[in-house]
Amino acid sequence: MVRRFGSMIKVKPEGLEQYKAYHANPFPGVNEMIKECHLSNYSIYQRGDYMFSYYEYDGDDYEADMAKMAADPATQRWWDAVQPLMEPLEDRAEGEFWSNMEEIYHLD
Repeated sequence: MVRRFGSMIKVKPEGLEQYKAYHANPFPGVNEMIKECHLSNYSIYQRGDYMFSYYEYDGDDYEADMAKMAADPATQRWWDAVQPLMEPLEDRAEGEFWSNMEEIYHLD
């Protein structure tokens, strides 16, 4: 069964162009790890300073796959580069960087 995820975050205005440049050419290994952790159909959309992320997960153990991604050295380097460009939303849940969203409608 595929699970869908949406989340939001702000990008600091002074970091927007760098954020876009990083995503136009991700570090080696980043996209491969995303796929290896069963994420697909991954998209990030921009509106002003806000980013909206969407992806689908088709694995069997989401928490284990996210832990695997977090332990990956290429992913850690990537996060070290892009996270300083972002500003988490004030109303995010404890422990969130990107703010998770609730899916309220879906049509296949």
